[in-house]
Amino acid sequence: SGLAILANVKTESTDTSPKINTASPAINSKLITQPVRSGQQIYAKNSDLIVIASVSPGAELLADGNIHIYGRLKGRALAGVTGNQHAHIFCQNLEAELVAIAGHYWLSEDLQDLQQTLNNGSVHISLEQERLQMKQLA
Repeated sequence: SGLAILANVKTESTDTSPKINTASPAINSKLITQPVRSGQQIYAKNSDLIVIASVSPGAELLADGNIHIYGRLKGRALAGVTGNQHAHIFCQNLEAELVAIAGHYWLSEDLQDLQQTLNNGSVHISLEQERLQMKQLA
């Protein structure tokens, strides 16, 4: 039938070099260097989103991972949109319409009250025990 006959013998490997796991996925990120204008929507599928410009009111940032904004956020930022509860939002100047992590959200009214207690500095927003938490960055 043209098939090879192989012996049922197990051989031991003498290779003692350390094994490297090459199957681990690389951490991806999407970088935006231009201002995000009103009406624009940017989605970082299976990755983090990094914005090094301002985000206008009416603009929307979505990411399956974390969102980093090194500018003024006046629009919306939604991290962990596929349910990643370990996602975070980092923002240099937060004046957002809405922020959300894994479906838990704050509107601009909630954010204004919180920002006043933090002296309007850079912030870190995370989800802890299914509640959003905001901390000031040094």
